[in-house]
Amino acid sequence: MNCRKKIFIVDEELSYRELLKEALRADYSVIETGSFNEAVSIARLNLPDLIIIDVEMSGKKGVELCETLKEDPETGNIPILLATSLANKEDIILGLKAGANDYIEKPMCLPAVVSKIESHLRTQEDYAELEHKDLLMLLELSEAISVTKSPNAILRLIVKKMSKIMDVARCSVIRLTDGKKIVVTASSDLEKNREIHLDINRYPEIRESIETRKTVIINDIKNDPLMASVRSHIEVLEYNSVVVIPLIKKESVIGTFFLRTVSHETGWVSERICNLCQLVANIAANALENATLFESIKTAQEYFEDISTRDDLTKLFNRRHFYCRLKEEFSRAVRYNEPLSLVFFDVDNFKRINDTYGHAQGDEVLIQIGLILKTTARESDLPARYGGDEFAIILPNTNMAGAIDLAARIATTVKNQKIKGLANGYLSISAGVSACINNNVQSFDELLKLADEAMYQSKSQGKGRISGRIS
Repeated sequence: MNCRKKIFIVDEELSYRELLKEALRADYSVIETGSFNEAVSIARLNLPDLIIIDVEMSGKKGVELCETLKEDPETGNIPILLATSLANKEDIILGLKAGANDYIEKPMCLPAVVSKIESHLRTQEDYAELEHKDLLMLLELSEAISVTKSPNAILRLIVKKMSKIMDVARCSVIRLTDGKKIVVTASSDLEKNREIHLDINRYPEIRESIETRKTVIINDIKNDPLMASVRSHIEVLEYNSVVVIPLIKKESVIGTFFLRTVSHETGWVSERICNLCQLVANIAANALENATLFESIKTAQEYFEDISTRDDLTKLFNRRHFYCRLKEEFSRAVRYNEPLSLVFFDVDNFKRINDTYGHAQGDEVLIQIGLILKTTARESDLPARYGGDEFAIILPNTNMAGAIDLAARIATTVKNQKIKGLANGYLSISAGVSACINNNVQSFDELLKLADEAMYQSKSQGKGRISGRIS
């Protein structure tokens, strides 16, 4: 009878299936398919102990398969690892949301893949030693963490749950910084968002876990040889047992975090306690990695969204984004019968500046104008570079008088701002203002046209002026 655990590989690329089969065949029974359509029926028939799914298929087949398997009562509890490259971070997030337990990277580092598989299969065995209340705590912790995207919030959840279920004096998550300093990032007896910096030389159990990357268990701290160097410091401590577990992923310590739990009792770290701490550490490592991944994707998305809506030179909103926002604000003003104003202006004699001092100096002028707009505009206003030396500001919930007042303040600030590199050092602007009051303007295009006409009226009257137009 074959008692070896079964690994099911679903990947359209034969080369990857063969690579994994070769690495796993000595210790596991390997089932594999290149057909996503057959994968569900094969999984139901064989009930493998772990499934590896390539998520980088055409469409979202890998994600859909993961979701289907997790929703099926027969296969829902089988651990699923996604195979993907880190370049496809969004697919990883979708797969994790669909229920995948973890992911492995392509191109594959086989020792890391084998280590990860062993970790997930060993986790299943560890559950057998736990009590009912332990299982409930792990379930609650997993559910709470699954919807938490902040690494710090995840750490606080872990120490809170651990301290409730176990008879502990303290449960903490320690972070190593600069390879030598340790910081208590979250603790059951620590206020939210507060950290404590510790001297690593006072904590030989943490240093040992850092150096070995292994769990350190001490059941009698006052007599254990590892604690000899700090014996004089720990005599007064009330706790007697310590377990320190590194939070490890991909054969490296994730952010060098360590789960440290202490108890008043001597001999407290039983097999059940050790298993429970290890399982929590595994959950924490997965959650931290996924949260960090989520944050990196979110940051990247925000960055690309920002550069797609901003003008490269002035960092104000660009013309395309200006149009989108003007359309939105106009629709809202009409719907709620609120006033909406628009200010258009450009720099007087800007062509002469470019011709006399060069385009680099012209760019410096535009940058200075952009800074003035940012500092003068209200938080609700939307300043933009419309093009060339033309600028605009959308003023929600602002009538004509308010818009003219803001335009005047901007004009005064520009007039008084000495620009380095110019002979006389000073500039002026011509501004045009339009307003939608009581739905007097029929479209955002009309509002735009009125402001543009008002600006050119200002320029024709001698520049440095402000004109207003209402339909």
